[in-house]
Amino acid sequence: MTDARILAIANQKGGVGKTTTTINLGTALAAIGEKVLIVDLDPQGNASTGLGIPQNARNCSTYDVLSGDARLAEAIQGTAVPRVYLAPSTLDLLGAELELASQKDRALRLKSAIRAYQDAEAEPFTYILIDCPPSFNLLTINAMASADAVLVPLQCEFFALEGLSQLLKTVEQVRAGLNPSLIIHGIVLTMFDPRNNLANQVISDVRQILGEKVYQTVIPRNVRVSEAPSHGKPVLLYDLKCAGSQAYLRLASEVIQRERRLRAA
Repeated sequence: MTDARILAIANQKGGVGKTTTTINLGTALAAIGEKVLIVDLDPQGNASTGLGIPQNARNCSTYDVLSGDARLAEAIQGTAVPRVYLAPSTLDLLGAELELASQKDRALRLKSAIRAYQDAEAEPFTYILIDCPPSFNLLTINAMASADAVLVPLQCEFFALEGLSQLLKTVEQVRAGLNPSLIIHGIVLTMFDPRNNLANQVISDVRQILGEKVYQTVIPRNVRVSEAPSHGKPVLLYDLKCAGSQAYLRLASEVIQRERRLRAA
């Protein structure tokens, strides 16, 4: 049995498209045959809302899993998207850091829960995507300690590179202390407006500095992508033919191709 590939979708800067990328990359991976679990580790719960799971349907959440009150299997529920499943978030996660502070295994709770799930399940997921909060806290550390790799959404704007350097330091810290095999899977450039000269300059700068770590796919600023969460749907279900949907399908294909190269290396 092959374990799922676990990707933490992370950036310490808010508003860069983490949750949008998590939802739509997961949907695109499922569209090309993968079985995907999305783990919502952001107390705001936007990934859960964006997949159409209302607050009153989140009876068992990632908070219960981290606190040890529930197994991951108990938190997982289906979504309207075929082959996409969700472990939802609630605001209870805001208290997780304080509650777990005295526990020796506080940084490894999610890793242990995922491992227990994989050991028990006959039909495992092929990809697990973890939506991280926009800060370097215990939730983000749990995600990175669990992950094979970090996927970084990066908005095409002036301050993007500043936030990225902080994130790369965070990955190094987690690698040094908790997860020596953690890598940067790739940087995905989001919210790109081709009419904006600065956005084009940011893309040029990021590619020059990080080279092949930057995915070829660039996610455009697209009104359909922005509208989709209010309907509780990924954009691929809301409007498959729009530019945003097509970009996420290309990104999913690129992620799988990169995975094949990593396995072959």
